[in-house]
Amino acid sequence: MSLTITGRNLEITPAIREYVHTKTARVLRHFDQVIDTQVMLSIEPLKHTAEITMRLRGKDLHCEASDENLYAAIDLLVDKADRQVIKYKTKAQSYAHEPPKRQEMTA
Repeated sequence: MSLTITGRNLEITPAIREYVHTKTARVLRHFDQVIDTQVMLSIEPLKHTAEITMRLRGKDLHCEASDENLYAAIDLLVDKADRQVIKYKTKAQSYAHEPPKRQEMTA
Protein backbone atom coordinates (compact mmCIF):
# COMPACT_ATOMS: atom_id res chain seq x y z
CA MET A 1 0.00 0.00 0.00
CA SER A 2 1.29 3.43 -0.85
CA LEU A 3 0.47 6.27 1.53
CA THR A 4 0.58 9.89 0.38
CA ILE A 5 0.21 12.67 2.96
CA THR A 6 -0.23 16.25 1.80
CA GLY A 7 -0.92 19.43 3.70
CA ARG A 8 -2.91 22.48 2.75
CA ASN A 9 -1.75 25.59 4.68
CA LEU A 10 0.27 23.18 6.80
CA GLU A 11 3.78 21.78 6.83
CA ILE A 12 3.79 18.02 7.40
CA THR A 13 6.21 17.34 10.23
CA PRO A 14 7.74 13.91 10.88
CA ALA A 15 5.58 13.60 14.01
CA ILE A 16 2.37 14.15 12.03
CA ARG A 17 3.55 11.77 9.30
CA GLU A 18 4.31 9.04 11.86
CA TYR A 19 0.96 9.58 13.64
CA VAL A 20 -1.01 9.25 10.38
CA HIS A 21 1.01 6.19 9.38
CA THR A 22 0.38 4.37 12.67
CA LYS A 23 -3.32 5.25 12.66
CA THR A 24 -3.90 4.11 9.07
CA ALA A 25 -2.13 0.84 9.86
CA ARG A 26 -5.19 0.03 11.99
CA VAL A 27 -7.32 -0.05 8.84
CA LEU A 28 -4.93 -2.56 7.28
CA ARG A 29 -5.50 -4.95 10.18
CA HIS A 30 -9.09 -5.35 9.02
CA PHE A 31 -8.53 -5.31 5.27
CA ASP A 32 -5.14 -5.71 3.60
CA GLN A 33 -6.20 -5.23 -0.04
CA VAL A 34 -5.86 -1.44 -0.04
CA ILE A 35 -4.12 -0.30 -3.22
CA ASP A 36 -3.47 3.38 -2.54
CA THR A 37 -4.21 5.85 0.25
CA GLN A 38 -4.14 9.63 0.02
CA VAL A 39 -4.45 11.79 3.15
CA MET A 40 -5.06 15.53 2.93
CA LEU A 41 -4.62 17.63 6.08
CA SER A 42 -5.67 21.27 6.13
CA ILE A 43 -5.83 24.07 8.65
CA GLU A 44 -8.35 26.88 8.58
CA PRO A 45 -9.03 29.35 11.39
CA LEU A 46 -10.50 27.39 14.34
CA LYS A 47 -10.98 24.27 12.20
CA HIS A 48 -8.63 21.43 11.31
CA THR A 49 -9.78 19.11 8.55
CA ALA A 50 -8.51 15.67 7.57
CA GLU A 51 -9.59 13.83 4.42
CA ILE A 52 -8.73 10.36 3.18
CA THR A 53 -9.27 8.63 -0.14
CA MET A 54 -8.62 4.90 -0.22
CA ARG A 55 -8.51 2.97 -3.46
CA LEU A 56 -9.71 -0.60 -3.10
CA ARG A 57 -10.29 -3.15 -5.79
CA GLY A 58 -13.45 -1.96 -7.54
CA LYS A 59 -14.21 0.97 -5.21
CA ASP A 60 -12.88 4.26 -3.89
CA LEU A 61 -13.68 5.21 -0.29
CA HIS A 62 -13.62 8.85 0.80
CA CYS A 63 -13.98 10.21 4.35
CA GLU A 64 -13.66 13.64 5.90
CA ALA A 65 -13.47 14.77 9.52
CA SER A 66 -13.09 18.16 11.22
CA ASP A 67 -12.18 19.18 14.75
CA GLU A 68 -10.46 21.95 16.68
CA ASN A 69 -7.36 19.76 17.13
CA LEU A 70 -5.51 18.17 14.19
CA TYR A 71 -4.78 14.93 16.03
CA ALA A 72 -8.44 14.58 17.07
CA ALA A 73 -9.49 15.15 13.44
CA ILE A 74 -7.11 12.38 12.34
CA ASP A 75 -8.56 10.04 14.99
CA LEU A 76 -12.12 10.74 13.82
CA LEU A 77 -11.06 10.25 10.22
CA VAL A 78 -9.48 6.87 10.85
CA ASP A 79 -12.57 5.71 12.78
CA LYS A 80 -14.80 6.64 9.83
CA ALA A 81 -12.48 5.01 7.31
CA ASP A 82 -12.27 1.85 9.43
CA ARG A 83 -16.06 1.56 9.54
CA GLN A 84 -16.33 2.04 5.78
CA VAL A 85 -13.65 -0.57 5.08
CA ILE A 86 -15.37 -3.11 7.37
CA LYS A 87 -18.70 -2.42 5.65
CA TYR A 88 -17.09 -2.89 2.22
CA LYS A 89 -15.41 -6.11 3.34
CA THR A 90 -18.64 -7.65 4.68
CA LYS A 91 -20.48 -6.75 1.48
CA ALA A 92 -17.73 -8.27 -0.65
CA GLN A 93 -17.74 -11.48 1.41
CA SER A 94 -21.53 -11.82 1.55
CA TYR A 95 -21.66 -12.72 -2.14
CA ALA A 96 -19.90 -16.01 -1.44
CA HIS A 97 -23.07 -17.74 -0.26
CA GLU A 98 -24.68 -20.88 -1.58
CA PRO A 99 -27.00 -20.39 -4.58
CA PRO A 100 -30.76 -20.75 -3.92
CA LYS A 101 -31.02 -23.96 -5.99
CA ARG A 102 -28.63 -25.78 -3.66
CA GLN A 103 -30.13 -24.64 -0.36
CA GLU A 104 -32.30 -26.96 1.68
CA MET A 105 -35.97 -26.20 1.72
CA THR A 106 -37.54 -25.60 5.12
CA ALA A 107 -41.24 -25.98 5.52
